[in-house]
Amino acid sequence: MKLEDIQDHWETDSKIDRTELGEESLKIPQLHSKYYKMYSAERLTLKKLNSDYKILYKTKYEYYNGSLSQEELEENNWDPQQLKLLKSDIPVYIDADLDLIKIKQRIEIQEEKLNFLESIIKSLTNRGFNVKAAIDWVKFTQGQ
Repeated sequence: MKLEDIQDHWETDSKIDRTELGEESLKIPQLHSKYYKMYSAERLTLKKLNSDYKILYKTKYEYYNGSLSQEELEENNWDPQQLKLLKSDIPVYIDADLDLIKIKQRIEIQEEKLNFLESIIKSLTNRGFNVKAAIDWVKFTQGQ
């Protein structure tokens, strides 16, 4: 799911109908369930991306080290490494590798989605207090 999709869902779900505070109170568990399911799925996606990154990092290290076999090079559709790099120089090339940068960007986007979903879940945890405060305010203004 895209971050924008999550934001659109929350834009709709975050609105509280002040005329139906009781109904809004009853919707809290459903919303919590909805966003926690999203959170769990996105967290699993992040774990997969981190695993993919580690595997690719190792393969790229071997590539820059010059220790990949011809079969592995063909499998990845890579040309043989032409440079003889010092072991201390390999991290510089790995940090600038476009394949690793792309996965790292996907990881960062995934982390942003998780942070956003965590903030939604925290907001939903407090929503019951906000609805109760709104009900109390209505009672107060009506002199009850």
